[in-house]
Formats: sequence, C-alpha cells, structure tokens
Amino acid sequence: QVQLVESGGGLVQAGGSLRLSCAASGRAFSRYAMGWFRQAPGKEREFVTTISWNGGSTYYTDSVKGRFTISRDNAKNTVYLQMNSLKPEDTAVYYCAASTRFIASMRDNYDYWGQGTQVTVSS
Repeated sequence: QVQLVESGGGLVQAGGSLRLSCAASGRAFSRYAMGWFRQAPGKEREFVTTISWNGGSTYYTDSVKGRFTISRDNAKNTVYLQMNSLKPEDTAVYYCAASTRFIASMRDNYDYWGQGTQVTVSS
C-alpha cells in the first residue's frame, strides 16, 4: 500500500513556474514508477509525465515537452514536477500516481493515486 500526498499547487501568471511535490508513504517507494496526470474541468484525466522506478527513464506528453521536468528522490520518497513557461491551458488538478510497472503512461497501469493539487494559470 502506498499513500500519496501532492503539494505545491497554486495560482500563477502565464509564463511563470511552479514545482509540485508528491510525498509517498508506505512500502518500497523506489520500486514504483511514478506519474503525473491532470484533469481540467469537464475533461478526462490525462497523462502528463512518468518516471521509472530508478529515475533513469522519463516520458512526457507532447504538450509539456521542454517545459515540464519530472524527477524523484527515492531517499525522500518524493517525486517532483517542475513546471516552467506555464500556459492557461495547463490549468487543472494535478495528480501523482504510483505504478508497479517499470514505467507507465496509461492511466489504467497505475495502482495508487493522490488527492490532487490545483494549478491555475492566469492569462
């Protein structure tokens, strides 16, 4: 069992930056691939990025490539999402999730989810 708690969301102007954190408790955090998803009002939850259990592999959806960076610190049981050059279309609730796969981009591959943190980007 893994419990996930996101933090770091907030209101930012377009072009600004935020760093989200996701703290994990429970067993064997370093054995899980971690991912970030987001859900805007009236839309499906969508994949943003994922990182393998050892941090050696990452994958991003096209809309955030070059702007967002995922990283993890297994010693701190934490995964991060650095978001730069934010756009109004990045506004959403951001969720972190844990998967027993090596790396995963599909929502159904994730076993544990946090409660989410709101990110609002004003124009």
